[in-house]
This record gives sequence, C-alpha cells and structure tokens, in this order.
Amino acid sequence: MIFARFLRQRSITSVYMWGALALMLLVGLFTAIAVYEEYREFDIESQKLRKQYIDEQKAQIRFDTNRVLRFIENEYNRHHGEIDDTLLQSQAKNAIEQLYGRQDGTGYIFIYDTNGTCLSDPVQRGNVGKNLYNFKDSNGVQVIRKLIEVSYRPDGGYVAYNWLKPTTGQRSPKISYARLFAPWHWMVGTGVYLDEVEKVIQQRKEALREKSINSITKIVLLMLMLFIVGLLGVRLLNNIVRREIRSFNRHFEQATRHHIQIDERQVRLEEFKTMAHYVNEMLSGIHRRKARLKELNASLEEKVLEQTDDLRESNRQLREEKAFSETLLKAQDSFIRQAIHEINTPLAVIMTHIDIFKMKHGENRYLAKIEAATKMIANIYDDLSYVVKRKRVHYEKSQIDLSSFLLERIRFFQEIALGNGLLIAREIEPGLTACFSDIELQRIVDNNLSNAIKYAKADSEIRIVLRREEGGALLEFHTRSRQPISDPQRIFDAFHREDKEVEGFGLGLQIVREICEKNGVEIELDAGSAWTVFRYRFGEELADACAAA
Repeated sequence: MIFARFLRQRSITSVYMWGALALMLLVGLFTAIAVYEEYREFDIESQKLRKQYIDEQKAQIRFDTNRVLRFIENEYNRHHGEIDDTLLQSQAKNAIEQLYGRQDGTGYIFIYDTNGTCLSDPVQRGNVGKNLYNFKDSNGVQVIRKLIEVSYRPDGGYVAYNWLKPTTGQRSPKISYARLFAPWHWMVGTGVYLDEVEKVIQQRKEALREKSINSITKIVLLMLMLFIVGLLGVRLLNNIVRREIRSFNRHFEQATRHHIQIDERQVRLEEFKTMAHYVNEMLSGIHRRKARLKELNASLEEKVLEQTDDLRESNRQLREEKAFSETLLKAQDSFIRQAIHEINTPLAVIMTHIDIFKMKHGENRYLAKIEAATKMIANIYDDLSYVVKRKRVHYEKSQIDLSSFLLERIRFFQEIALGNGLLIAREIEPGLTACFSDIELQRIVDNNLSNAIKYAKADSEIRIVLRREEGGALLEFHTRSRQPISDPQRIFDAFHREDKEVEGFGLGLQIVREICEKNGVEIELDAGSAWTVFRYRFGEELADACAAA
C-alpha cells in the first residue's frame, strides 16, 4: 500500500533515482553499523587490556615487595644480636634505596612504622621522619592508615589512591601492595602508577580512528563511483524506455480516433513486445464493443422514448389519484371533527340530566351504570378531540396543583370503578405542583385510570400514589391485572390492545407517551406477575418553568 502510494504520479527516472539513493543509504547504514561494532569491540578490548595491565602490575609489585621482605628477613636473621638494631635497620634501608627503583623514579620501596611515621622514601625524602598516619589523598582516602591495616594480613594487601608522580609532578592514580615485617614493626611496600595503561589505550584509539577514517573514505568514494555509474545506466535505460513509451502513447492517441494497431516489429524490448500484443487485443475488443454500443444506443433511444411516454401517463394518473386521496382525507378529517362536535352536545345533555335526576331522586343502581358508561364515552371523546386538535391547537401551560387535580379526576372515575366492582385507593402528598397544560395532564391521568379500570382483576384495588422525590414528583398507577402484559415494548404503540375483547381504540397510551415526550416526563413500566405499575416522573424543571416564563 505504501509502495503503491509512493509510485503514484512518479516518472521512471525518479523511481530509479530514489532506488539508487535508497541503496546508498543502505550501504551507509551498514558502514555505520560496522564502525560502531569496531568501536564497541575496541571498548571491550580496552577494558580487558586495562584489567590485564593492572593484574600484571599488581603481581609485579607484590613480587618486588616480597623480595625486599626476604632481603630484610635474611639480614635480620644473619646479624640480629651481633649488630645494634638501629645500625642494622639503617644499613638495610640504605641497601634497599640503592638497589630498588626505576630510571623514571617509579617502582621505589617505601617503609613506614606501624604508627604511620615515614622511615624511607627515596623519591620524596622530605616525608622521612613525618607521621602521615592521618594523611588523606584528593579522594579522601587515608593512604598510610589503609596500607598499615592491609599489611597486617597474612598475605598483605592492596590499596588504590592518588599520589604524586615523580616524572610529571602531578597526582596520578596509583595502586600499592604492603606487608608487615613484624620484628621491627615495619610496613614495607611499593606501588605502580595506573596512568600508563590509559596512554596505551589512547594510542590504540588513535590508530583505530585513523583506520576508520580511511575505511569510510574508501566506502564513500566507492559509493560515489557506483552512484555515477548507476546514474549513467539509469539515464541510458530511461531513454530507451521513454522512446518505447512515446511510441505507445502515439498509437494510443491515434487509436482513440481510428482502429489501428501497434506494429510489434518496431518494438525493441522483449517485455514491451508482449505488452504490445495485449494492447492490440485490447484495442480490437474496445472497437468491437464500441460498434456494439452504437447499435445498443440506437435501440435504447427508441425504448427510452416509449418509456418516457408511459411514465408521463403514469405520472398523470398518480397526480389524479393523489388529488382524490387528499380530497378523501380532508373529507374524512372534516367528518371526524363534525362527528366529535355532534357527539359533544348529546353527551353533555346526558351528563347534565343524570346529575339532575340524582339531585331529585337520589342514587340509583341502574343510573350509576349509565353514568359510568357515559363517563367512559366522555373519556373516549376527549381522546379523539385531542388527537384531532393536537397539531392545530397550542395548549397553554399554567401552574397546576397536582395533588388537587389528581383528587378531582379520581372522584370523576370513582363511580366507574365502583360499577366494575373495583376500589380506588390513594396515597397523595399535598402541595405538589407542576407547570403543565390542564388538558394534556387530564389525558395522562384519565387514560391511566381508564385502562386500570378496564384491565383490573375483579374485586381488586387500584392504588394511585403521588409523592415528592429528589428531583421532582412521582406519579404511580398500581393495578392487579387480570393477566400480565404480554408485550411491554408495544404497550404505548397506537391501536395496540392487550385484550382484544376490551372495548377501545388503543389510542390512550400512545397519546400519553406523546404528551410525556413533549413535556419531558419520564415513563417507567413495571409489568410484574402480581402488579402492573405505570410510573411518571415530573422533574423540577416542570415546576420552575412557569415561574421562569
């Protein structure tokens, strides 16, 4: 994918050039890796060389110290008791200072007593007689104290520190070996300066650097020569390829106007000959299809004209059918509105005369049945009226006392519930309000009460709960249903009825959901086996909306 994107809109020359550049970078990378490996191996070798040099020097100074100790021990055994110890010690120190040491002033033997007083130092004679027990070097090492401590070991010991080098007059790293000559309480030792190994390593580094520079110079020259040769080859190859491609381009340009083919005998490169063969086949096929397309186009034009006439006729019929459907829908809407209007007058007359009859003659069992049925019709009428008007009428909101409104609607449905052998129980917290349309709120309450009465189990209780909760008010309708809701997902769909034998249009809960979504009321359905509960949550914003307005 990346390679294909790279080749897009690039010439053959640029591809060759990028390839040569990539080759140069690859060779350069390998060269850098080789140089890096050479330096890394040299670092490892330098560490080995440093350790080997130090081990050899440590062995040498230990050998020199032990040889001096054997000399002192031999002199002590031969002359102890014959010559005064002070004289014997002086002769031994003089002999050691004359016999040991190198021409550059290093490799000398130093002697201290166990208290830290310098007894012999042929290089720094000013230290003789001084107590250097607490002397510290530049790194804080107490040199003489450490040498005395390791000299008490059976095989002696080594101490590393900085000390003045005679040949340079500078302090240099040094390692010394010391052992104790117990009869005279002498600490005898010698040391070696370690900066010599750094000189050897530095010389090796310089040699390697010169070798690396020579190698890199040769590689760069070789790469430059290869690049020039490659560039000339690319140019030559590019000219040949371009000539063949120009020939192809001329034939393609002419093929757009005339049926001609590429002469394969004029193609020089074997690969392009194969390509020319397939190109000729392709051009022949294209011209055959072109001729076929001309025939099809002529036939297609006739068919398009026929289809166009048919479509015009179909569109004319569709317009007529659409106009008829719109007229029919308007007539149907007008009929429903007129029917609702005509139902309203006799319904109001029936409700009024029922109230007058009750005032004159009191309660009557048969009249109660008529009143309950009339109220159910009134509820259906209100639903139909809302459905017809909801898209044309704007329902104004006002601050409504939810508690009082709910009690009023319960009283309206009380007779209907009693007529069906049901009891409405209520738990209503007073003083709860909401900013709502009274018509829309009535549709929510009435449809829930109406459905509860329709689907409640005989001789059961319908419980209405209104209480304050965090974030607003909660309204609940609890019903012991004759059977559990089979499809809770569709219960709020239009024209859906759980029980087909129960009267109604199946619009009530669809109206409830539409009003709740419009006003931001949350709906929750708990369809259990024992109780069916519809919950409606009125948020705090519903109570504050009218005040803000």
